[in-house]
Amino acid sequence: MADLKLTDVAKTYGGTVDVLKNINLDIKQGELIVFVGPSGCGKSTLLRMIAGLEKITGGTLEIDGQVVNDIPPAQRGIAMVFQSYALYPHMTVRDNMSFALKLAKKSKAEIDEAVSRAAKILQLEDYLDRLPKALSGGQRQRVAIGRSIVRDPKVYLFDEPLSNLDAALRVATRIEIAQLKESMPESTMIYVTHDQVEAMTLASRIVVLANKGIAQVGSPLELYERPKNEFVAQFIGSPSMNLLPGEIVETGEQTTIKLAGGGMAVSAVPTQEADKGLKVNVGARPEDMVETDGDFVFEGKVDIIEALGEVTLLYFEKDGDADPVIGKLPGIHGDLRGKTVRLTVAPEKVQVFHNGTSLYYR
Repeated sequence: MADLKLTDVAKTYGGTVDVLKNINLDIKQGELIVFVGPSGCGKSTLLRMIAGLEKITGGTLEIDGQVVNDIPPAQRGIAMVFQSYALYPHMTVRDNMSFALKLAKKSKAEIDEAVSRAAKILQLEDYLDRLPKALSGGQRQRVAIGRSIVRDPKVYLFDEPLSNLDAALRVATRIEIAQLKESMPESTMIYVTHDQVEAMTLASRIVVLANKGIAQVGSPLELYERPKNEFVAQFIGSPSMNLLPGEIVETGEQTTIKLAGGGMAVSAVPTQEADKGLKVNVGARPEDMVETDGDFVFEGKVDIIEALGEVTLLYFEKDGDADPVIGKLPGIHGDLRGKTVRLTVAPEKVQVFHNGTSLYYR
């Protein structure tokens, strides 16, 4: 197993089109790192650069202290699980999993031991003699993962491995991947997804990619509770964090912000005397907003309700071109449509952003 180090890594196409730049990242042995970001941000490109399937046009990639920029993929000690299973349809599960070892001229005993171990980890022992067409989508994806495990690589790379599965199967397979990681605590895994739930539930650390670089790196809860900027704040969490414009009117250990909509917000983010009068955006997650009859952070007329049973989403009437404010209340509140509702947020849940960046990280 291995550590990875990316130093000023960049990817340019045609010498003029920058896709990624200034990627600096240390990945320690045993971590499960998840790359997330909007479509086109370079998640899969970065993964393919680590695998050796894309050329690194700037910076260095080290695996276990060795620079591998010019080392072929087969010699990097990496195994990749793709979005498509890419199984050989005429081969059994056993033959699919053992194919790479046969090419490497491993002995039959070594191959049998590796396949048996992987099949046990992935609960595929009863399917070793089946063809892929006799398997479900989740089982095929497990075979693809098993094909990587038998090689005992230094690093496992997963490129959106669950995106071809239906919703229920995606949940089940996600749990299986989490259990797989627990059974292989020393393994280093890098996982690309656009699904926040996968990122939040699987990752040791999440790498959020945006604007050709890294927006923030941290544990799932760190990114959720203390986003560095408005992009991360709105990208992590569903529905997205509400951003409400306002002005700082009191500073100190706690900060008071007068909001453009007439409300007042108190934040646990400390500020200095010089910050008084600063134009800011208050960040409030829908699930942190609660009904109140007193002082409020936001007041508005409910336009649309989504009753989901365990929670009710309230979409308030838009103010001009601004995104609609969303509230997320526990339980059923089907009678609130068309009514004016006041919501408040606890100070420790209120984020404060100036020019797109959180004041917490100054």
